[in-house]
Amino acid sequence: MASLSELDDLVIVGDDLDEIDFVKVLLDKKFSIEELGTLKYFLGIEVARSKDGISLCQRKYAFDMLQESGLLAGKSSSTPMDNNAELHSAPSAPYFEVTSYRRLIGKLSYLTHTRPDISFSIGHLSQFPPAHTVDHFKAAIRVLKYC
Repeated sequence: MASLSELDDLVIVGDDLDEIDFVKVLLDKKFSIEELGTLKYFLGIEVARSKDGISLCQRKYAFDMLQESGLLAGKSSSTPMDNNAELHSAPSAPYFEVTSYRRLIGKLSYLTHTRPDISFSIGHLSQFPPAHTVDHFKAAIRVLKYC
């Protein structure tokens, strides 16, 4: 049986309004729920509705990442990764701030939900967990600047 804490962020979707109302009544009887209205923002993903359908984006999430890293006013990158970068064999100084690198890769990985164009780059940068180098960090920053 689900507890109330497991249903804090429950989203009900579908096109059968009678069925949706029925489910909401059942949940309200069991857990005393409150309807918050039309979904606009959820877990860093913006939801926009139009006559053509639903559009998802993470513009604010990417903006916040750029602002947090101090790159908001900096020059953007035209591509997510340098095609000639040989990160697996390039001798580079170790990057000792492992936690910040992993955090950046994790945030960029979450951004791939709405930005599949950076998926390959992030997947590639995720393959170096034991030996992060300054070059790996620079490549991750380049992906961030691309966003």
